[in-house]
Amino acid sequence: MGVKVGFFDSGVGGLSILRAFQSICPEAETEYYGDSKHCPYGNRPREEIVALSEACVKRLLKSGCSIIVVACNTATAAAIDYLRAKYPDVPFVGLEPAIKPAALETKSGIVAVLATAGTFGGRLYRETKDRFAKDVTVIATVADEFVTEVERLKGREVGELKMRERARLLDVVRAKIEPLVRAGADRIVLGCTHFPTLKPLIEEVAGPGVKVIDPSMAVARQAKRIYDKF
Repeated sequence: MGVKVGFFDSGVGGLSILRAFQSICPEAETEYYGDSKHCPYGNRPREEIVALSEACVKRLLKSGCSIIVVACNTATAAAIDYLRAKYPDVPFVGLEPAIKPAALETKSGIVAVLATAGTFGGRLYRETKDRFAKDVTVIATVADEFVTEVERLKGREVGELKMRERARLLDVVRAKIEPLVRAGADRIVLGCTHFPTLKPLIEEVAGPGVKVIDPSMAVARQAKRIYDKF
């Protein structure tokens, strides 16, 4: 019997990580759990996020998962240290905003990070920013409404939307992205697994001079490296 890899998120956002992993490791058995009942995690107290994350982990372990991907930036920020200490025999793969590539690539010296308040309050974000973005300006932008919008799509992609629904969603994205472009950001980091669903709209609003960075594949490659060692 092969190794089973479990993924969890506060809702459907982590499917972006799951799909990336399946594209490079199609032979792996996977299981996904989206805790939509408690979505979003971003505005909850840390202690509650830890408890919810552990409940997701217990569910995946019970179903036979040997590796667990915390496919949620907020859960990673709040709970991954606790989970690794509580379950030392389980390899956990977490997420952190891709500030490093953004800081290395920016021409304007200004990068924007879209995430939830929970992610911005976590140790991983602070340490990554302090380590890799000392010489650039980082605009931290809370975009909890993006999570709500992606949950509302129920797994549909932007290309599947009717014209009116797409136009409404584009207005939501425009309200958050246009100020970042006006501020000079030429790199926008997607710091929540829900946000890649909106990437086509974010790129449309941002324009060709701005690169939108989605860390999904980098996380998937790390999960595959661990999987290959089993």
